[in-house]
Amino acid sequence: MKKIFFLFICCGFLASLCRAQDINRSAFIKDSLDVYISRALTNWRIPGVAVCVIKDDKVIVMKGYGIKELGLNDKVDKNTLFMIGSNTKAFTATALAMLQSTNRLSLDDKVTKYLPDFKLENKAATEQVTIRDLLCHRIGFETFQGDFTFYNTNLTRDQIIAKMSLVKAAYPFRSKWGYTNSAFLTAGEIISWASGKMWEDYVHDNIFVPLGMENTLTLTRQLPSSVNKSVPHTIVDGRLTAIPFAQLDGLAPAASICSSVNDLSKWVMALLNNGKVSNKQVIPASAIEATRQPQDIVGNVHHLNGETDEEQYGLGWFLQDYAGHHLVMHDGGVNGYLSSVTLSPQDHLGIIVLTNTDKNEFFDALRWEIMDAYFKMPYRNYSDIYLKRYKAKTAKEQLADKHLRDSVALNLPPGMPVDNYTGKYHNELYGNMVVTRGEGNDLEMRFEHHPKMFVRLQPLGGNRFYATFSDPAYGKAVFPFLFKSGKIVSVRIKVDDEIERNPYEFTKVD
Repeated sequence: MKKIFFLFICCGFLASLCRAQDINRSAFIKDSLDVYISRALTNWRIPGVAVCVIKDDKVIVMKGYGIKELGLNDKVDKNTLFMIGSNTKAFTATALAMLQSTNRLSLDDKVTKYLPDFKLENKAATEQVTIRDLLCHRIGFETFQGDFTFYNTNLTRDQIIAKMSLVKAAYPFRSKWGYTNSAFLTAGEIISWASGKMWEDYVHDNIFVPLGMENTLTLTRQLPSSVNKSVPHTIVDGRLTAIPFAQLDGLAPAASICSSVNDLSKWVMALLNNGKVSNKQVIPASAIEATRQPQDIVGNVHHLNGETDEEQYGLGWFLQDYAGHHLVMHDGGVNGYLSSVTLSPQDHLGIIVLTNTDKNEFFDALRWEIMDAYFKMPYRNYSDIYLKRYKAKTAKEQLADKHLRDSVALNLPPGMPVDNYTGKYHNELYGNMVVTRGEGNDLEMRFEHHPKMFVRLQPLGGNRFYATFSDPAYGKAVFPFLFKSGKIVSVRIKVDDEIERNPYEFTKVD
């Protein structure tokens, strides 16, 4: 009863503050933010959040909320490390722009000038692709194309870059924007050729150290041994669950940095101050400007205030206009973490949100709430609006999954004897996969480049199987086995859309 009464009081308090904010919106940051975030942690089932707001060269808010790991009372603080995923990309793009500012390279140099063995399937694209093309996602790949092969894998950086030549690009070269992690990896590898330092060393020595980002890590493999770290979480069958740390160092320049709001505040402050820290020019202003120039059109974005604007991509940054304000922003999403970094340079405003679950949209909602407060926009309660949408989507997914589990419970026999499905399968891009027998009529899949992951296959009748990945990031799906003349010839595999959107066909070779 005490908890219910406390929540009732908090909600009433928040509502009264929100009414006051219609008159004085600046009160939201000072008076309402703590209640707003604490309520969201409960409603969204988020273990921990770290938030920083910078305005006019001052830190207005820098605080941790909640816990680092479910079941433990270890509080998140301003120095707690989170994986920041694709917010890594802005560091990589800035590093390359810094090298351009010292004439070590040009962003319009051909990739093959530095990586002579680099190849795409399209020969003309191979010959023409530049560093700039890599950094603005216009090499012809569809969004996330190839990432089932490249993401959280045991492949080295060199092996991933070599496999890019096997990706059959969805679009003609430079014809359409498509978010490409392997392209950013390739761009990052050019840093070592131009500077003599590996990507991780150059970023550490030339950005982290001068900015005083003392706790930030360049590689995900360093995070598990860190003392002040958050643990990744997700929702599995309706339960909030801690999950293993992803290993993303094969795609390091695209996704591997781990940081805190304290360290990231120094990065954001420098970006808002044209690269200066006090009177020292740490990042050339020309390098910052280079990353913010629009390079390609992403599509239209619809805001809750009724505006529809064109979203563009610079180099490692999304670019939007909102209510008369030009925004420079990016999200980061990897197993168990979601984050956002947002700049409004004309307002000298920066917002950082880090969370340790990958099943929330609060990381996005909070930045818009904070921006609206500073831009004197009406209070909208983005968190509740996003949560309602999220719950509707989740309910739909759960219903579809229930139908499949109900079909499994019918114990429908496979279309062929179980042993017919077992054996070795091959995909030209990915490599090898093996199917073995499980319990009863179940099957099990294991992939050579994801050695810690397996897939449980349960019969749905005929040659269709309900597939559950041991790593929940890869989702659940229906895998059809294809046959010809009474023999299994291949199987079509589909992972979660947040990993890769198109299926892979593995051909049976043994």
